[in-house]
Amino acid sequence: ALSKEKELSDLKSRFVSMASHEFRTPLSTILSSASLVAKYTETEEQEKRNKHIHRIKSAVNNLTNLLNEFLSIGKIEDGKIATTNIHFNIKELIIAICGEMEGLTKNNQHFVFTHIGDEEVFSDPSLLRNVVTNLLSNAIKFSEPGTNIYLKCLCTADTSILEIEDQGPGFSDEDLKKLYSNFSKLSAKPTGNEHSTGLGLSIVKKLCDLLGAEISLHSQLNSGSKFILKFKNT
Repeated sequence: ALSKEKELSDLKSRFVSMASHEFRTPLSTILSSASLVAKYTETEEQEKRNKHIHRIKSAVNNLTNLLNEFLSIGKIEDGKIATTNIHFNIKELIIAICGEMEGLTKNNQHFVFTHIGDEEVFSDPSLLRNVVTNLLSNAIKFSEPGTNIYLKCLCTADTSILEIEDQGPGFSDEDLKKLYSNFSKLSAKPTGNEHSTGLGLSIVKKLCDLLGAEISLHSQLNSGSKFILKFKNT
């Protein structure tokens, strides 16, 4: 118990340290862009205003994602997340998630979703939503504009398999050794202005454990990545 308490204390200390560092850039972006927007008062300067409004929205999204990751990992480590399994339509859930995240995609990035088999599954839709959202967020963040992100769901009476594949930089052998560790900084860098806490995949793994789902990764450096989730429907 003492060891676990010390581990949680160290984790929270790192949260505070990282938050103070990671939040500084998007907050500075918001402040500078808001100041510049106020200077563009003429009608013909709308394009310049739009540019800074976009920067503000992007920075706010970054902050929101950072906060969500900090809150999620804290709740998981404190044992405050429990599963609530119900019957639900997984096809409708994935379509809804893709629709919600389309606004975060880069120029000409598209989701390509296919579903095969049964649509009703028995799991925790809230936790599964969190897993899929994290994986899609990473796929968007690390993939170039103009690339597709593929989702494939295969459901039978007793098993569901969900694949999420991107055309990003992939993972090195060294990355694979620390893939699900807290605060792991992987070799791939975001292709935009996004920030990474190194918590996203750690959260995904911990949520999969709570769901009783197996997660695996097929990836090579410079050849994209495919995450595969597999869980029982009963």
